[in-house]
Amino acid sequence: MAKKTRKRCYCGIGGQAVLEGIMMKNNEKYAVAVRRPDGEIEIKTEEYKGIGGNSKIAKLPFIRGVVNFVDSLVLGMKCLTWSAEFYEEEETTAEAKDKEGFLDKLTGGNSEKIVMGLTVAFSVLMAVGIFIMLPYGISLLFSSYIRNTSLLAVLEGIVRIVIFLAYVVAISAMKDIRRVYMYHGAEHKCINCIERGRELTVKNVRKSSRLHKRCGTSFLLFVVLISVILFMFIRVENPLNRLFIRLALVPVIAGISYEVLRLAGRTDNIIMRIISWPGMLVQKLTTKEPDADMIRVAIASVEAVFDWKAYLNDTFGYDVDAWEKKERELAEEEAAEAKAAEAKAAGAKETEAKAAEPTSDPADNDAADDQNNAATSDGTDGSAVSTDTDVTEKESDVQA
Repeated sequence: MAKKTRKRCYCGIGGQAVLEGIMMKNNEKYAVAVRRPDGEIEIKTEEYKGIGGNSKIAKLPFIRGVVNFVDSLVLGMKCLTWSAEFYEEEETTAEAKDKEGFLDKLTGGNSEKIVMGLTVAFSVLMAVGIFIMLPYGISLLFSSYIRNTSLLAVLEGIVRIVIFLAYVVAISAMKDIRRVYMYHGAEHKCINCIERGRELTVKNVRKSSRLHKRCGTSFLLFVVLISVILFMFIRVENPLNRLFIRLALVPVIAGISYEVLRLAGRTDNIIMRIISWPGMLVQKLTTKEPDADMIRVAIASVEAVFDWKAYLNDTFGYDVDAWEKKERELAEEEAAEAKAAEAKAAGAKETEAKAAEPTSDPADNDAADDQNNAATSDGTDGSAVSTDTDVTEKESDVQA
């Protein structure tokens, strides 16, 4: 397969791991592939335009970071809920219908959207409480010992990083989350495989890295690190005002973090590699090596929304179909050669076995010839006697 370059090329697709599956998104189209309990792969393909739609404002730098962050939460929660339906404990049909009917009546048929919105809002509040307010509150405990506000901001940042890493390590110990991390690794491997110009096969995906610079884990770490830098420059004496400013800066931090992540994913120079290095380290905790079945699920999700063969042809100049045909021909030739080699080896073994058979001694052959000659002489006399006997018996029969 002739190739022009091995340099990474941005392919535009992204995704996330769900329960026993993977979601992949390409522009407005997304697909969720889930391994069902019976072993089959279920694929759901739909479109999601996002909360900003086709608005030009939603695509402006820094603003698009906030919009994409909310979109990723909404779509991610939707896909996660759908994948969980295959593994949740079955309820009584009547009971499930009663619940759905009650919520639809209460919300005018928008129960799913409202529940999804409340779930996302709750998730955001929990994240702000754990990673913004909690570190700030802990840093205030040292305010009577540390008078310098910049040092307090640094201490707050250190506490925030420790809480983030502790959270990642804690949830990775859970069995179900560990499998999600394995699917997370499969998602990264598929994207890396494509962006490195390799054919999307299980073998090639296995060889690809499970770390990727555009990962959501790197985004969250960027949020933590950038917040440390920004909060160092806040010079407000009142603790409540400082907290209010921190909360108000959350969208700003998210917007900056997204732009850094976006730039890191599209460039591969030394500066971006250094900036991405901390996030890649944390990804070693949030991704695990997947098995072959997980990789097949990831490939199915990619192929539902992305024509990787056309991408390889346009970007790297690969004619994948011609290459696959050549590979099949080579495989057939190798199989024929292997079969011929096996036949040749079997023939050689048979020849060696015949050559290894013991040969008789010439002296023994002479003795055997003498015995045969003696036996032949005896056999002739015997035959004469036998003939005379037969004649006598016949004559006796005639007389009788």
